[in-house]
Amino acid sequence: MTSPSLAIGADRHDHHGLPVHEVVLLLETDESDGLTREEAASRLDRFGPNVLPRIGQRGPVRRFLLQFHHPLIYVLLGAATVTLLLGDIVDFAVIVGVVLVNAVVGFIQESRAGQALEALVALTRTHASVVRDGESRRIDSADVVPGDVVVLRAGDKVPADLRLTHVQDLSVDESSLTGESVAASKHPLPLPLEVGLGDRLNMAYSSSLVRRGDGRGIVVATGGDTEIGRIHRLVGQTAEVSTPLTRKLATFSKWLTMAILVLAGLSFGLGVARGESVSDMLNAAVALAVGAIPEGLPAAVTITLAIGMGRMARRHAIIRKLPATETLGSTTIICSDKTGTLTQNRMTVRTVVAGGQRFGPPAAGLVVTHPVVAGCLEAGVLCNDAQAARPDGRWTTSGDPTEAALLVSAAESGLDVSAVQARWPRLETLPFESERRFMATLHRTGTTSMVAVKGGVERVLGLCTSQLGADGRPEPLDRAAVLAVTEELSGQALRVLAFARTEYPADRAVPALREESVGGLTFLGLQAMEDPPRPEAVSAVRSCRTAGIRVKMITGDHAATARAIAVQVGLDGAEGDPPSVITGIELADVPDDALPEVLERTAVFARVSAEQKLRIVEGLQRRHHVVAMTGDGVNDAPALKQADIGIAMGVTGTDVAKESADMVLTDDDFATIEAAIEEGRGVFDNLTKFITWTLPTNLAEGLVILTAIVLATDLPILPVQILWINMTTAVALGLMLAFEPAEPGLMDRPPRNPRQPVLTGTLVGRILLVSTIMLIGAFGLFEWQQASGGSLEGARTLAVNAFVAVEVFYLFNCRSLDRPVRQLGWVSNRAVVYGVMTTVVLQLLFTYLPAMNTLFQTAPMSATEWVAVVALGLVASGVVGAEKWWRFGRRHPTSA
Repeated sequence: MTSPSLAIGADRHDHHGLPVHEVVLLLETDESDGLTREEAASRLDRFGPNVLPRIGQRGPVRRFLLQFHHPLIYVLLGAATVTLLLGDIVDFAVIVGVVLVNAVVGFIQESRAGQALEALVALTRTHASVVRDGESRRIDSADVVPGDVVVLRAGDKVPADLRLTHVQDLSVDESSLTGESVAASKHPLPLPLEVGLGDRLNMAYSSSLVRRGDGRGIVVATGGDTEIGRIHRLVGQTAEVSTPLTRKLATFSKWLTMAILVLAGLSFGLGVARGESVSDMLNAAVALAVGAIPEGLPAAVTITLAIGMGRMARRHAIIRKLPATETLGSTTIICSDKTGTLTQNRMTVRTVVAGGQRFGPPAAGLVVTHPVVAGCLEAGVLCNDAQAARPDGRWTTSGDPTEAALLVSAAESGLDVSAVQARWPRLETLPFESERRFMATLHRTGTTSMVAVKGGVERVLGLCTSQLGADGRPEPLDRAAVLAVTEELSGQALRVLAFARTEYPADRAVPALREESVGGLTFLGLQAMEDPPRPEAVSAVRSCRTAGIRVKMITGDHAATARAIAVQVGLDGAEGDPPSVITGIELADVPDDALPEVLERTAVFARVSAEQKLRIVEGLQRRHHVVAMTGDGVNDAPALKQADIGIAMGVTGTDVAKESADMVLTDDDFATIEAAIEEGRGVFDNLTKFITWTLPTNLAEGLVILTAIVLATDLPILPVQILWINMTTAVALGLMLAFEPAEPGLMDRPPRNPRQPVLTGTLVGRILLVSTIMLIGAFGLFEWQQASGGSLEGARTLAVNAFVAVEVFYLFNCRSLDRPVRQLGWVSNRAVVYGVMTTVVLQLLFTYLPAMNTLFQTAPMSATEWVAVVALGLVASGVVGAEKWWRFGRRHPTSA
């Protein structure tokens, strides 16, 4: 037997051009009985499971080791090595412990994010019905192999790429692959080889969904060889994009590391030049390096992002990668899918045309008030394979969305759907096919038979000889008037269906229901429907505009449909102009150098391919935009990975889209993106507050050491004491800022400039101001205590508590970077209050517990010394409050 791998070979994507019998020969299978179990097992070994290979995910060991890949961590590890060589085991153990805590926290949070995604992906696992040894059996889709005969039914997910062999009214939703929201009607006939993917009507592709009908097909490709696999490889070739936060922190860390190394080297060289011992100067250099490094920063960043991730999860957004929590807050452009994200993904009848009259959305009593409407609605109910029910006040439907919309339309207009179906039981069906462009059903009640027809307007009009007039009686058909109304409704991006019927009394023979026998119909009317926008999406788009974020629509639908939805959800062009639209064909003709400008002014991109979506994202990034990209299909995956923040749909999204994304929406709602952006802005605010709070301490600690070296005096604080200050206050005080609620007007600000550093000039000035207060206060109290005859241990204890006191009072100022704390409420963030209480307890233990005195070389303090420490904290708070009022008092007049 020839190996099927040779038969599939390079032509595995050309099966749509072959007759069914040739495909059977190439795949060496049996169209009726399928493969034998033994052959299926052999092919499973040969081709492997029918799954897409995982996009390169780091293993746990590598993820843990990467937690140490940070310039500041390198400096800490170097400091630990020096202390070990000097024989200071306590300092070595404390520094290494700090580094390990940071690594463990980062590793745990990243693992939790991955587990949340895996739980979501597990919901999409599917099964397949295959024929083996002549029997139909249900198997895991991973066990499907090339040559398998697969049976498709409504509601099934297509498990692999199939060449269809038999169809019965088969309609497949291929939006996950092509982006086209309307299901494709299938047939088994061969097609020209040059036909595009979206028009290969004799194929069914992996991950697509059967909306209606039945069918059979032969598996021609599995796993990575499918059309999805082609896009999957494109995803693998797309490099990961660093986020604004990681870029800014990397730059900040690089400069901070260089400054620390220069200062440490300078202090060491200065001391040695003045005759100090090398070991003492190494200790001093280590103290300076340890003091200047914000050891709590990596943990604070990780935990703040994790808290933001939890808040987003409660708002239906699962974050896969922690930096994405903040990236949302930097977003300048959202490229959103249309179907299911901006729209409800539920077809709804908007207009009914009957008896020459036009009626608005279906409403109770419409049938009673306008009886002529009943005939049109009844035909939509009878010529229909969908089901709809409203057990709890909300519609639940199954089957083709268009047919389900017709049932809902009839019921909401006052028609008793069940009664109509019971009065006219169905005898025969002529299913819809793309070549036929209509569906017909034969019904009988008593001695009267009736054929009901629905389909494309021009096709149905061609079968009609009369129309139902306003009085409910037949009259001559006004074809031109019907086509004019159809054109107008289509221009509003509505999908228009025509309905007709003919009745056969008892004395008239009823022909068999065939395409050629359908004719002489009476035209009943039109129903025009759309996939309406989500009301919450309209509000969210408006909020994004207020926040300075532009929303662009990228869809596989036709330009007219996309434009109409864009207008309804509130997308607009420059200066309020109607949204500009460009199609994939037009976009392909735009040269690379002109692309960014075209992308900037275009609001809607219609009928675009996976490669073009990727090109759009890259072009916007070249304009320095922070791009959020939404998607659910495999064709969205490359762009999702390239975007600064890729957002996948959790309900309708494919596995590949979810694995390529940074965030997964569990409700597929655009409004959730707007909510997540608000959370992301709050996260960045809180990170900035933490950095603004912690850096003065680190800078002042380094300056205290450097000043002591310059003045040739004892070190006011030791390395182990510095680590105590940095880690206890970072956890008990600084991290409490991560729980700070969003400030008023958060979504009224424009997006941050992606090229703006983490700290503005104003914040840098404040950091220098507070560090100067700390330097003067701590060093001054240290010298005062020694001049008063106190011990060196007591003086150092006083200096340590001086640092902590300023941090406590300064923390309240950092709850807002431009507002006085009284506007926020002193206890609106109770975590800060609990943190301060914890810090007070820790400092009392640090000062008075004998074991702590031995470990950290401290001594008890007097009441007078505590008064001096608290006074220093109050001075620092007053100075910073005055600086904020001077800079921002006019912006917040109530602060005056």
